[in-house]
Amino acid sequence: MVVRIRRTFRSRKALSGVTQWFIEWGIPIALVIGFVWVFGASRSEKGWSGIYRVFTLIDRPEHGSSWSASILGWLLVPALIGGVAGHVIATRMQRVKEIATNHLFQQRGLRRRLKLPGRITFLESLYRTSTQDDDFLVRFVGLAHQGDWKKAQNHWEILVRDVLCTVELAELDRTEALASAQSFARAVMWMTGYQDKCLVCAVRATNP
Repeated sequence: MVVRIRRTFRSRKALSGVTQWFIEWGIPIALVIGFVWVFGASRSEKGWSGIYRVFTLIDRPEHGSSWSASILGWLLVPALIGGVAGHVIATRMQRVKEIATNHLFQQRGLRRRLKLPGRITFLESLYRTSTQDDDFLVRFVGLAHQGDWKKAQNHWEILVRDVLCTVELAELDRTEALASAQSFARAVMWMTGYQDKCLVCAVRATNP
């Protein structure tokens, strides 16, 4: 279960910048706001309506939790809304005449736009699926990590995640980006300089 959640979280790098930001920062901030809201409502004599009026700056705060709600409503919410809107507008203006080659003449419906990218591959699921996959597992798990499946899985996810952050994949569709990142990660094992070696292990050994 832990590996499954970790794979899902690291696969977020295949998403667009705004979506990544929402997952990494938007959700935690929303949880903080929700906590302050519930805690403040439980202490306010006016309940939910009271904390709402403080949050929207209609009434002045009366105690510590309502002060927190007031500050969040005064600073954080407008800043987040303005920042996200500014980023989206700037990005759209910058890319208004830029079309990636693989996107030419394609129609992207709502279903494709909302489709999740999937998760980074679980290495054990590749076992005995094909000769090519078995050869990759022998090199990456058996030789590069001395048969340590847990360490190999962790480094595989890190490698794919960081490849997803590269500029070359920025314009790809979320599903295509994940597939391309995993394809590149596997190709690394066939490069002369990294045969039977893990790139993550090599970088961490050089820069601990």
